[in-house]
Amino acid sequence: MHKEEKRIVCVRNGSAEGKEGMSTDNTVTKTVWQYSELLPEETMAFLRGIAADYCKVKNYVYGRYSGIRSLNNLTPVYNILNEMRGCGLREQLDLPAVYYELAIADAVTNIKSNWGNIKKRIGGCITTNENLNDDDRIYLRTVLKLNSVYAAILNHQDYEMPKKADGLAIDVKRLNSLLCRLTRRYLTQPESDCRDSFRVSPNGYSYKDGAMRIVCRIPRRRVSIPLKDSRMFDRQIQVQIRQNDVALAVPVEARVRVHHDYTNTIYIYIGRHDMFTLSDGHIYGAALEELTDPETERLARKNRERHKMYTVYAQSAEEGDTQKSQNIKANNFGRLKYDRQKERERERTKTYINSEINRMIETEKPARIVITRPVTRNKTKIYARSANRKLTRSFGGYIRERLAYKCKVHSIELVEISSRHTGQKCSACGGEGKRQGKEFVCEHCGLSTTIALNSAKNIQQKYLEK
Repeated sequence: MHKEEKRIVCVRNGSAEGKEGMSTDNTVTKTVWQYSELLPEETMAFLRGIAADYCKVKNYVYGRYSGIRSLNNLTPVYNILNEMRGCGLREQLDLPAVYYELAIADAVTNIKSNWGNIKKRIGGCITTNENLNDDDRIYLRTVLKLNSVYAAILNHQDYEMPKKADGLAIDVKRLNSLLCRLTRRYLTQPESDCRDSFRVSPNGYSYKDGAMRIVCRIPRRRVSIPLKDSRMFDRQIQVQIRQNDVALAVPVEARVRVHHDYTNTIYIYIGRHDMFTLSDGHIYGAALEELTDPETERLARKNRERHKMYTVYAQSAEEGDTQKSQNIKANNFGRLKYDRQKERERERTKTYINSEINRMIETEKPARIVITRPVTRNKTKIYARSANRKLTRSFGGYIRERLAYKCKVHSIELVEISSRHTGQKCSACGGEGKRQGKEFVCEHCGLSTTIALNSAKNIQQKYLEK
């Protein structure tokens, strides 16, 4: 396989299938939601208190274990759990163990993820540093893969030279110093301000009379949360606290479908105006822009109005007009309606995206989907404010995430290739064309088409050539 090509999903196998064409061996995890009835204020206060303490535990773990001294002690998590059990924090917060230990595990997972991001950024610096030769890069990349060696270097401790780096003509002291400098540049301490959610393990809840009963701060007592449906689960559940009720996020296993009539290979350009443009001219998600742009402009207008009110409020406070400033604060700075409308429109857009992906898969019946890897936005280019707002609210990441998930569910191979030479190049003659709005024009051969269709055809040509 060519080095520019990256296969994201390939779950086809020769396993036996069930009656409905579903593989009996492969599964994929998805999240289902369950909702509670309206809850009394006493119950909501208890849930908010648990979420706040959950957040405090995570921040304590971040402060204690996110530094370089703990890098080599993050795995297994049981070591940190044992230390945290004896630190006295749980007794201080009066937090039941089922929440306390999950908060610790969540924090350790986030710390590991943070270190992964740091290593990725350092790896990018290693690649672009012109003062490093091939042996230097081999040594540095080898060290980044070995936590014990990496931690020893950061803490200025002795370590055994990795076998892969043994015999290389390198200046170890200079390279170790470089690693330390890059780590200091990118190392940050994670911090959580999420006080509206927490996780609970199966031994922390039970079901009775249509309600989920979760562990209380008082021993041998539980708090009842009436549910809108009768589904029961036996796995870790994320409790999302809302205004007067809660939403439960439950990870469940879904079987992977294998469709023997899915035999096509399709080439897709993912755009902001039309969601998917295929190399054969078919378009899916043509109304995406009609959903996102008006909402972006509505939020921009609303934010301008709120900013004006903040200015008047500050001026009133400075002039000593207490009554006016209090009235402005009471009647204009609320976020409940603002957030509710924003979330409703966002969910509406997500529903449309998922339905269009489903429609494309059912219509095209692909065995393989080829797309380009996401391109990092040009940080040196100055964009107009309206363009910035639209890019900020782009659903590109969500579209790619849902496409990858649905490829897993339907046993479709998803392939990502480099986007280089798929935008400016003419798909008909190979010359360099011009972009005019949404249109692509080639002065060499006279081709006039859309940017999206030209790019989709270039994706097809590039994949078939490689």
